[in-house]
Amino acid sequence: MSILIKNGYVIYGENLDVIRADVYIEGNRISKVGKNLNLGADYVIDARGKVISPGFINAHTHSPMVLLRGLADDLPLMEWLQSYVWPMERKLKPEHIYWGALLGIIEMIKSGTTTFVDMYFHMEEVAKASEEAGIRAYLSYGMVDLGDEEKRNAEIKETLKLLEFIEKLDSSRIEFFFGPHAPYTCSPELLKWVREKADESKKRITIHINETRDEVKQIKEKYGKTPVEFLDELGFLKSDVTAAHGVWLTDKEIEILAKRKVTIVHNPASNMKLGSGVMPLEKLLRAGVNIALGTDGAASNNNLDMLEEIKLASLLHKVHNLNPTLADARTVFKMATQNGAKALNLDAGAIKEGALADIVVIDFNKPHLRPITNIISHIVYSANGNDVETTIIDGEIVMLDGEVLTIDEEKALDKVQKIVDELR
Repeated sequence: MSILIKNGYVIYGENLDVIRADVYIEGNRISKVGKNLNLGADYVIDARGKVISPGFINAHTHSPMVLLRGLADDLPLMEWLQSYVWPMERKLKPEHIYWGALLGIIEMIKSGTTTFVDMYFHMEEVAKASEEAGIRAYLSYGMVDLGDEEKRNAEIKETLKLLEFIEKLDSSRIEFFFGPHAPYTCSPELLKWVREKADESKKRITIHINETRDEVKQIKEKYGKTPVEFLDELGFLKSDVTAAHGVWLTDKEIEILAKRKVTIVHNPASNMKLGSGVMPLEKLLRAGVNIALGTDGAASNNNLDMLEEIKLASLLHKVHNLNPTLADARTVFKMATQNGAKALNLDAGAIKEGALADIVVIDFNKPHLRPITNIISHIVYSANGNDVETTIIDGEIVMLDGEVLTIDEEKALDKVQKIVDELR
């Protein structure tokens, strides 16, 4: 299939140069970018007054948790988990996970996310939903053994089951990740097993680290060192690790993360809503750590809108550090695109010839996005997910003129409402 997007403002290349141009897609790759392209195409999209942007990469979320959106808010983390989230999660069956993931994926597609990294359970259902929807997904089963050998063996079995399922699915868009939940919920034995299996299978790893002060304290009391030091001593940390949060990091931990080329995924909305703290962004950037961006789950955000997340990331660090130059628009835009792609070793995140055709068209024919002056600034500080008009993933038009083409959206909305009404 070929697609020609004409007359748009193109955010071109790694330097984010904004040019008036057309974009030609052949198969699943960007074939040409240039002015007045006179090429035959199966589909022609007029992007006059619109911006052609790389698709956004949500590098950390829990998509089925849209089922828990609004379940409990404004509570301390452990009360929120123990009294509300975990009891509800115990009721969730595979069918619930499928419909929850599908709704989350619809939300992501409609707000310009073309790739997401997910951790939850019954992940075969998330893989099915992702394949049907046409989104690019990196999926992990969240492993928790709490030092119990029987539980550890069960978690390993679930993980290998997901790996086999995804390999059999044989989709160019669906990838497997190992997903040990966190150092405070996973034993050294489980973490070592994950590291060995990741090396053997050449699959990547996602994990939570240093989200709260309390978990850092737990690790220090148990192992006599910080979480990053603990993981490094196990030989766990390598460039294939994508670690979510990284809020409470010491200077020594930042140095280790930079040395091991670990990606840290910033989740500003979730960190603020749960009162977890503020990631030391300036120190991480100075150390050269790759920082991607994620929404976390909808129960602690409460949406999956990456455009909103970009704005929050920028504003949070300006006020926290009393420095308006920190987390500038171009830096946070790259966090949501190029840096996420780098974390996944994915040939996307920038619009250039030969790259994967993961592209969104953002409608700037709106009062809050005019006059058109600084386009990157407008996307970061003025736009929101509702401004995304068209989403193209792997060279396929998944959403056109605001309508998702691959899924019955109304059916998904109705089904999720029925599920939640029954569960509550």
